[in-house]
Amino acid sequence: MKAMRDAWGEKLVQLGDRDRRTVVLDGDLANSTKADKFAKAHPDRFFQIGIAEQNMIGTAAGLAAVGYVPWTSSFTVFLTHRALDPIRMLVAQSHANVKIAGSYSGLLIGAVGKTHLDIQDVAIMRAMPNMVVLAPADQHELLAMMDWAQDVKGPVYLRLVRDAVPDLFDASYAFKPGAIRILGTGDDLALVSTGPQSTRVLAAAESLAAEDVHATVVHVPSIKPLNAEALRAALSGFDLVVTAEEHSVHGGLGSLVAEVLTSAGPAPRIDTIGVSDVWGESADNDFMLDKHGLSAARICERVLNLRAAAAVS
Repeated sequence: MKAMRDAWGEKLVQLGDRDRRTVVLDGDLANSTKADKFAKAHPDRFFQIGIAEQNMIGTAAGLAAVGYVPWTSSFTVFLTHRALDPIRMLVAQSHANVKIAGSYSGLLIGAVGKTHLDIQDVAIMRAMPNMVVLAPADQHELLAMMDWAQDVKGPVYLRLVRDAVPDLFDASYAFKPGAIRILGTGDDLALVSTGPQSTRVLAAAESLAAEDVHATVVHVPSIKPLNAEALRAALSGFDLVVTAEEHSVHGGLGSLVAEVLTSAGPAPRIDTIGVSDVWGESADNDFMLDKHGLSAARICERVLNLRAAAAVS
């Protein structure tokens, strides 16, 4: 188990060691995002832009234009909202080789406060042409994604959470853009998730199995690009597909799954678990997961209720 921000900061140092083109730009949050690890190892290639996220993205685009591989560092909410215009104009439209790491994504940022909580980033970023959108489940998936992103030309957005998350994979993990991961198989329904939420969904599947309800669990680390045919194949034959994500129910993974399934003919019932049309709030992690139905126990409860309702309809 390791915090993604720690794994990210350490990996940046390794990328800087192996590739002199690697530069890191920070928005006055290096201690929180752990970009300070790179600053200590490679001070000549670290740029502290300050609380000026739009300038940070513009500077990164300029550095990319002259051959560097810039990684930008800030909280997700400041990148995908405050810096949205330069991301759209200077990075996505220009297909600039800029890597955008949104730290403190999702619901679980605790006392940092609701103003710093971002649950719309996936919807925003996946709507932009040229933008790759990745949501790692753990440190190993993140490290593999960073290796891939370093070597691929073009913009990449990485969705990172604040706290330590359990290891779902190991050091042998190999990232393939667009690929999905089948974490468990069952015949009664399919559970689909992304990021660290997949660990909670897997735990929910184990609880459901104890109730003699057996779920296929699909992890979607590559939100864009996505191998739609592989996802449709994994979900074929099910009457019920349940998605779960630390994100708004509008425009995120649930919307993506619905788009993929309904575009190919008759689709199963799709039930989306996430943040409804409300803003976040300042609260501890357990409270937030329970309130929005994202804990393993609440997911299990939701599935059992859906199946019971279907049985009497």
